[in-house]
Amino acid sequence: MLRALACLTIAAAAAAAPAPPGSGSAAARRCQPTVGDGAGPFQLGRVAAPRRAKIGKGHVLKGRVLRAPDCKPLAGIRVVLWQAGKNGYGPRGRASVVTDRAGRFRFEGPVPGSYGGRQPHIHIAITHPAYEELVTRHVVRRGARAGQVTLVLEPVL
Repeated sequence: MLRALACLTIAAAAAAAPAPPGSGSAAARRCQPTVGDGAGPFQLGRVAAPRRAKIGKGHVLKGRVLRAPDCKPLAGIRVVLWQAGKNGYGPRGRASVVTDRAGRFRFEGPVPGSYGGRQPHIHIAITHPAYEELVTRHVVRRGARAGQVTLVLEPVL
């Protein structure tokens, strides 16, 4: 009985102790920087898009921007979105939104089309002097009317 009590006490203490860095805890995995996947239609340094949260109807993308490695929400971050329409890429398919205090944003547009054998997707770019540039995309499942994305930025210093 005493041995069982000692084992339970040790197990409880181990569970309450913080995980060492690099231990693979769920929080550490969740706050890894988002991996970019190339520039797509963007020319970095010249990501021009009007500030608007809606370019059409049919699909809503909600997102959140966090800081690595601590998952702190990033407010005031400009997120540029660009998607192809039925005539390819053009100024009507561009928009930019700014994150709120909780790092959230919302973007509404037509359901993206597929082109060149690629899955329907929305390009996303973030450039901010305090963080590494990020250009990635959100793949939209066929028929989906909504999507969610979490973007984790890596501080420059």
